[in-house]
Amino acid sequence: MRFQTGWAAAVCLVAATGWAVSQEQLELEAKRQARSVHLGWSTSSEGVAFYNEVQVLESVPGSYFCVIGFNAGYFGLQELADGRKVVIFSVWEPPNPVDADNPAETEAAKRTQVVYQGDGVRVGRFGGEGTGGQSFFDYAWKPNETYRFVVHARPAGDRTVYTGSFYLNETRQWKRLVSFSTLSGKHTLGGFYSFIEDFRRNFESARQRRQSLFGPAWLLNPDGPWAPVTAARFTADRNPALTIDAGMRDDRFFLETGGGVTNRTPLGTVLRQTPPVAGLPFE
Repeated sequence: MRFQTGWAAAVCLVAATGWAVSQEQLELEAKRQARSVHLGWSTSSEGVAFYNEVQVLESVPGSYFCVIGFNAGYFGLQELADGRKVVIFSVWEPPNPVDADNPAETEAAKRTQVVYQGDGVRVGRFGGEGTGGQSFFDYAWKPNETYRFVVHARPAGDRTVYTGSFYLNETRQWKRLVSFSTLSGKHTLGGFYSFIEDFRRNFESARQRRQSLFGPAWLLNPDGPWAPVTAARFTADRNPALTIDAGMRDDRFFLETGGGVTNRTPLGTVLRQTPPVAGLPFE
């Protein structure tokens, strides 16, 4: 099942097929691109909504700061190769057996569908890492400012509708960006993660640092209240570069990659946050 990010799909594919990756290819990746680093959020159950925050500390063109990744898509901030900044929300559809990466090959009845499109939000289809629906909201986000995200899931017959909402700091209002429906096979959210990715990959980008803080994160259980998510596992993709790190800073989770980053936290480490005393930030 392809409801994963590109990095997760690649890891699963290698594990399932046993495809070998040459040492030369790994060395090339380390020179070409900053290593993708992830936080896998630890939850005791799936939910119907997930909330998270991000504060980007350092960014360069070609950066993706995924704030809410889940079993059917992902949601976050991007700085594009030309320096423009956007909020991006994507939802996958079931893989097509003919060509799972070509959006034109997915039959219409199985495609991700747009249920709602907010003002100023661009929507379309994507391929290359599975296929599905994708949305962009042009937004000049700033370093060192905290941004808030929430994804909701609700059943709609044999489909699930996933809604991405983003908090506009300037007006202090939530903006519903888009709602996509897809044949997800389930009506809840699970498999939560965040990551930093270098998608420029032009050799120079491997020498540039990307850094951000994540959290607090909260999960809305199907039959209960919002609950804090206070633990996450530090992982990375197959790129062998050691210029990566993660940890806790001011009781928030941080990730960094590229440039002169020194690795202090071993991969696989479970990072833990002090359980919050206050309630959900937007209650």
